[in-house]
Amino acid sequence: MSMMGQSISIGELARRADCKPETVRYYERIGLLRDATRTGGGQRRYGDDAVRRLTFIRHARDFGFSVESVRELLAMSDQPDMPCQEVDAIATHHLKKVESRLQRLSALREELQRMVTQCAGGKVESCRIIEVISDHQLCITENSHGGAHDLS
Repeated sequence: MSMMGQSISIGELARRADCKPETVRYYERIGLLRDATRTGGGQRRYGDDAVRRLTFIRHARDFGFSVESVRELLAMSDQPDMPCQEVDAIATHHLKKVESRLQRLSALREELQRMVTQCAGGKVESCRIIEVISDHQLCITENSHGGAHDLS
């Protein structure tokens, strides 16, 4: 790699990938981003490949892929001649999880709307919102928001 391609600092890498230097260090520590070369003074130096890889990681994380899925996708992207069925399988599995999460969020929204609509605006002792939160059986359906607190 040319000296020019190896000349950016951790701060510049972070800026180009729209993250913080701590994020770069974290991805290095967990092995998603390859360790940087170091100057004689110990400063990390990165090349264009690190920018591309970190941008890929950040974008995959923005899509909601888990760290382990990102690790698998990176490994596959490092083998451009391999068939993409495994990539498709990871994305399809993730899509199913997102669709399930959306269904749970929709049910949660409906239940919250119902609670808010039923609130008469009186005192807390007769507040419908407090009543429903206190007694799960007052929800429209048993599973209307089950697991909604863990929407990942």
